[in-house]
Amino acid sequence: QVQLVESGGGLVQAGGSLRLSCAASGRTFNSYAMGWFRQAPGKEREFVAGINRSGGSTSYADSVKGRFTISRNNAQNTVSLQMNSLKPEDTAVYYCAAAIVYSNYNIPVSRGSYDFWGQGTQVTVSS
Repeated sequence: QVQLVESGGGLVQAGGSLRLSCAASGRTFNSYAMGWFRQAPGKEREFVAGINRSGGSTSYADSVKGRFTISRNNAQNTVSLQMNSLKPEDTAVYYCAAAIVYSNYNIPVSRGSYDFWGQGTQVTVSS
């Protein structure tokens, strides 16, 4: 079992930056692949970025490639999402998620592959 708490959301103008953080409880953080998802009003929750257990590999949605960077610190049980060049269409509630995986190569991208979720943090980008 792992508990996830996000922070760092807020209101920013288009072109600005925000950094989201997710703190995880428990002693087995490095056994989970981690991901960030987002959900805009009236839309499905979608994958944004993922990182493998060791932090050596990452995966991104096409819509955020080159603008967002996911990273993790296994010593501090944290995962972060640096968001640059933000656009109004990035407005959503952002969720941190953890997936039980048995291979360090695995970075799940589907919502159903993730086992634990944070409560979400609102990101609003004004035009």
